[in-house]
Amino acid sequence: MARSSALRASDGDRDAVAERLREAAVEGRLEPEELEERLHAALRARTYGELHALLADLPAKPVPWERRGMDVRPAAYTAVAVATRVLATLVLVTVVLAVVVLMAAWWVVWALLWFALCAARGRSSRGLAGPSGCGGPARARRVRAGRPTGVV
Repeated sequence: MARSSALRASDGDRDAVAERLREAAVEGRLEPEELEERLHAALRARTYGELHALLADLPAKPVPWERRGMDVRPAAYTAVAVATRVLATLVLVTVVLAVVVLMAAWWVVWALLWFALCAARGRSSRGLAGPSGCGGPARARRVRAGRPTGVV
């Protein structure tokens, strides 16, 4: 260990130590003033020995019984879960609104269905209305009589 403690530390090493110090402060192991002092020392450290000295009185990792309470899910997982719940809620609200509107205005649906069926029947019989009630028998008599429909 004496041999590696004299090696120069990289920026990544200093950042890793600073992150571990922040975690220790969140765990309640360091006071805010002590955290600030150690962070400044960590960022000024040049060797591994200086960095190890900053972490000497801290556990390397949280012990297992502490880790259960600190189990934090990644932000992407949380975002996907929230988006899924929002989407499911929107779909449910849309379905409920559609059912309410259809129940309140059922007569409009029947009228639209009636007009659609009349239009479909009119197209299939090339504009001549039959006794279906859609175009009325009076129109059929005028067309059969050979007179133009606009002339009375």
